[in-house]
Amino acid sequence: MRNLLNFLAKYNHVIVFILLESLALYLIFGADNYHNIKFYKGFRGISANIEKSVSNSRYYFGLKEVNDRLATENNVLKERLAMLTTGKEYSTWEVIDTSLGRQYCFFEGEVINNSVNRQKNYITINRGQKDGIDKDMAVISADGAVGIIVASSKNYSVAMSLLNIDMRMSARIKSNGYFGSLSWDGVNYLEASLSEIPQHVSINVGDTVETSGYSSIFPEGVMVGVISDYYSSGSDFYDISVRLSVDFKKLRHINVIGNRLLEEQTELESSFE
Repeated sequence: MRNLLNFLAKYNHVIVFILLESLALYLIFGADNYHNIKFYKGFRGISANIEKSVSNSRYYFGLKEVNDRLATENNVLKERLAMLTTGKEYSTWEVIDTSLGRQYCFFEGEVINNSVNRQKNYITINRGQKDGIDKDMAVISADGAVGIIVASSKNYSVAMSLLNIDMRMSARIKSNGYFGSLSWDGVNYLEASLSEIPQHVSINVGDTVETSGYSSIFPEGVMVGVISDYYSSGSDFYDISVRLSVDFKKLRHINVIGNRLLEEQTELESSFE
């Protein structure tokens, strides 16, 4: 009790001040509706400004992440386009002037339907014949090869995914140039198999696998994946597992590549079959 009395005696001025301030605030905002409304509006204004600042900050950092991703994709695709042209200047992905000597044309698109859990997976994109998309065009993303267009309508196209047991693609090991056939066994959506690589060839886990260019559909040098494992199968060739560079479960932005010389090449080659 003595301690309490000492405390009250020591801080009596502060205690009286707090009590009077509390009473004044109660009389102003409790009894006067005008001041109550003004106080509420002021508080709401401050709160709204804080919420707006937080929202703008979140939007800014989210937008930066999207821009970084798009910039990366843009740079990769520009490098590929430069590699596939004859050195002429270009200003658009849809290169349509064959007189410039460009063999390939590029079309941007988005995936609107996709699957990875079937034996035969297909991808639907939001571009069709009105956009220049047709059968036997390659589909790629910024990460690598995706599939081949097998059908198109006016506004949409369907591609056979690399994750399809009927899919075959000519692919090579970048470090030594040896090529084989890439296929999918229908089990793991992250991996494919590369066959027909002879066992006298030196290979290593981590070696890059890319398109060979021995195709009328895929141009040379498109990323496919990296060697994740390999072993001797008892034959003259390796059994090679390839970790695909494209994550098909989050595939969204794609590019379709058309070969303007496809018909000429296939007609000539078919005459020798």
